[in-house]
Amino acid sequence: MPKETAVYTHGHHESVLRSHRWRTAANSAAYLTGELRPGLAVLDVGCGPGTITADLAALVAPGRVTGVDTTREILDQAAAEAAERGLENVEFATADVHALDFPDDSFDVVHAHQVLQHVGDPVQALREMRRVCRPGGIVAARDSDYAAMAWYPQAPVMDTWLELYRRVARTNGGEPDAGRRLLSWARQAGFTDITPSAGSWCYATPESRAWWSGLWADRTVSSGYAKLAVDGGHTASGQLEEIAAAWRTWGEHDDAWFMVPHGEVLCRA
Repeated sequence: MPKETAVYTHGHHESVLRSHRWRTAANSAAYLTGELRPGLAVLDVGCGPGTITADLAALVAPGRVTGVDTTREILDQAAAEAAERGLENVEFATADVHALDFPDDSFDVVHAHQVLQHVGDPVQALREMRRVCRPGGIVAARDSDYAAMAWYPQAPVMDTWLELYRRVARTNGGEPDAGRRLLSWARQAGFTDITPSAGSWCYATPESRAWWSGLWADRTVSSGYAKLAVDGGHTASGQLEEIAAAWRTWGEHDDAWFMVPHGEVLCRA
């Protein structure tokens, strides 16, 4: 039996969705887009507000894309994104990746971006993604790796942020260092034809580092993560305020640079 889905550490605060809405197929799924062509049926697991989903729908039209997530509220935002772009080949539904409500062999491509780090059983999730993928199709997953994140200038308080986030995420049942584990999880799920790779986001221009530091400062004190961190006894609100201030100070530095690494796998079903 699949394990219960882990608590989603970030929640859907505006500071979180600010990050999610920035994501596109170009900056978050480039390892997959070369496999796409018109007419394919695609499942986008954990679609969030739907920006990547809409890009995938445009790439495979007239093929169909189905975006799934755990709450209707976030799916309504995804549907609005698709409608604003005039896309008619995309639909949305609630789902649990541990037990997808689709028949076997339903899709040519099954995609999950920043999902497996947040679920209770990533191997079971990949097995389900494989089950609903047609033979010869592609299961694609990409996840960040918090322990491998790097930044400059160094700041002890930001080291505290990283240690705290990883502890809270693991308490919630997730694995924040998922990127390095994707190949292992895919092999445990039964895949044998796997193409592993890595990609990254980099925030180093004045605009991008201001955006990145600002959303993390806001997330640290105002999101679901902040409540989970305090209610779980991991920290106090005063320390979160200190971490948020450190994020803003870092973002104002002329030499500031931040890299988010990702593991990626393309698995042939």
